[in-house]
Amino acid sequence: MEYRIEELARIGHVAVDTVRFYQGRGLLPPPRREGRVTWYGDSHLDRLQRIRALQQRGFTLATIQRFLDGELEASDEALVAAVTTPSSAPDETLSLDQLAARTGLPVPVLTALEQAGVLIPVALADGTPRYQASDADAVAAGMRLLVAGIPLGDLLALATDHARNISVTARRAVELFDEHVRERLQADGSGVDVSARLMELFHELLTASTFLVQHHFERALMRAAQQHIEGVTGDSVQPAALSSER
Repeated sequence: MEYRIEELARIGHVAVDTVRFYQGRGLLPPPRREGRVTWYGDSHLDRLQRIRALQQRGFTLATIQRFLDGELEASDEALVAAVTTPSSAPDETLSLDQLAARTGLPVPVLTALEQAGVLIPVALADGTPRYQASDADAVAAGMRLLVAGIPLGDLLALATDHARNISVTARRAVELFDEHVRERLQADGSGVDVSARLMELFHELLTASTFLVQHHFERALMRAAQQHIEGVTGDSVQPAALSSER
């Protein structure tokens, strides 16, 4: 079957302009031309329906492009949805104004925290940024540091530095999961529900990684405090419990 663009749009339940937009973004291949008339085939309709199905799951056009190009497998859909959509129900997310009301911090301060990379919003299916209820608890923890006397400017500088470094670590962790877990499982996962196994492993490794980061930071913080008390810098001194002089 071949369709004029108006027919394709009608059968695909989208607007004509949407078809043209998808084609301009490279999501739909060019139609067959016959003089000044363009014809779309069943492959275009199948692809258009695939785009709509992925959009209904809340995926961005950039993510959809990777699915269409074969860079992401069908077994990745559940994992991608878990990563790209809010983990909390809609009534557990807050707007920026609601977060300000709950924390008692003015919007400009929260915006500064977001720009520092400390406050990270989640995006709803329509692209609206929202904040999880747990973000209010994190902001409250930062407030305790302010109340203790640490200047806001210094705290923001520290937060920016931390966010920059933790982002590098997080990206590397994602790359390792992709290379050594996801790709291996999809290559060798015959007889296994790859999608379900990917979700299981992702949640297991997320929990383990979160614990490791928290555990290491707590140990590093205590060691830095000890070295500060002893008047030394860097890693040149062993922890007191291991020092031969003690």
